[in-house]
Amino acid sequence: MPSVTKKRVPITPASVGDEYDYVVGVDTHAATHSYAIVVAPTGALVSEQSFPTTPAGVARACDWIARRTGGDVTGVLISAEGTGSYGAILGEELAKVGYRVVEAPTPRRERGHGKTDAMDAVTAARGTLVMPMTRLRDRRGAGGTAQDQVALQVLTTAREQLNAERVRAINALTALVRSHALGIDARRALSTTQIKEIARWRRRSEATGIATVRAEAVRLATRVVQLDTELKTNRDQITAIVETRAPELLALPGIGAITAAVILCVWSHPGRVRSEAAMAQIAGTCPIPASSGNTERHRLNRGGDRRLNWALNTIVLTRMRDDTETRVYVERRTAEGKTRREIRRCLKRYTTRQIYRSLNAAHSPGELAPAA
Repeated sequence: MPSVTKKRVPITPASVGDEYDYVVGVDTHAATHSYAIVVAPTGALVSEQSFPTTPAGVARACDWIARRTGGDVTGVLISAEGTGSYGAILGEELAKVGYRVVEAPTPRRERGHGKTDAMDAVTAARGTLVMPMTRLRDRRGAGGTAQDQVALQVLTTAREQLNAERVRAINALTALVRSHALGIDARRALSTTQIKEIARWRRRSEATGIATVRAEAVRLATRVVQLDTELKTNRDQITAIVETRAPELLALPGIGAITAAVILCVWSHPGRVRSEAAMAQIAGTCPIPASSGNTERHRLNRGGDRRLNWALNTIVLTRMRDDTETRVYVERRTAEGKTRREIRRCLKRYTTRQIYRSLNAAHSPGELAPAA
C-alpha cells in the first residue's frame, strides 16, 4: 500500500488577541496621556479617557483601567507610545501594578483620515491587538536591570552633550588663538598641553581688547579641562555598570565600555529584541538590495537607531585596524572585488549577530524577564 505523505501545515504564532482579554492603547504627551481600551478579539472600543501626567493622574489612570477591565492585570496588555521618553514614568508605574507594558507599533495613517490624541490611542490598541506575540517589544529597562538601564541611558546621553560642548569650546579657543597674538603656536590643532597652559594664564597689564581676548581664552581652556575631567568620571561610571551587567561584551574584540553601554541601552533585556535579524533592523545594519542587471550588491542602511549604528561602526573600524582575524577577512574580500564600504557593511551585519548571540547566551530570559 503506497505511503501517504502528510502535508505539513505551518504553525501560525499566537496573536495578542488570543492571549489577552483587553489591550489599552496610550498616546503619551508632556502634559496629558490619552487612553483607549479595546476588547479582544474584536477590537471593539470599551472606553477612552485622558489623564494628566502627574503622579495623581497616573494613579487615577491605573484605577480607571482596573475598573474597565475587571481588575485582572494578567489579561490586560498596555501598548504605549514613547515608553523610553514621555511614557517612561507611566510604564514604570503600570508595571509595578502588574501590567505588561510594550511599545506601541508605529501608526500607519491613510490619507484623508484625521488625527487626535484619542484616535492615536485607539490606533495603538488595535494595531497591537492583531500583532503576533513574538513581535511585541517590551519597554526598555523592564525587569531586574531597570536601574542600570536608566543609569546607562542618562550617562550615555550626558556623554554626548559633554563631547559636543568640548568640541565647541576647543573650536572657539582655536579661533581666538589663531586670530590674535597670544603667544600660542596654533598652526596645528591645539594639544592638551597647550590647553592646560592657557588655562593657567594669569591676568596681565594689556590693552583692553587683547586683555578681553586673553580672558576669554582662559575661560574656554578652563572649561575644556573641566570637561575632560567630567568625561573621565562619566567613563568610569559607565565602565563600572557595564563590567557588572555585561562583561561578555567587553571580552569581544573592538568593544569598549562606551559602545557596550549604547548597545545595552537598546537591547535592554532578553526578549525585548526578538531575534538577531530584528537587532540588525533596529541598528540599521540589515542589508538593503541595490542590484541592477547583472550586478548583485547591497548597500549600507541609513535607517535604524543612529546611535547604535554609530557604536557598531566604531567597533568595526577598530577591528579593521587592530584585529588580525578581521584584517585577514578584509584582505580576502578585497581580493574578491568588494569595496571597503561593502566590506564594512558585511562586518557590521556580522558584528550585530555576534553581539546579539553573546548577550542572549549570557543572560537567561528568566533572569531579566519583564516584571510580572
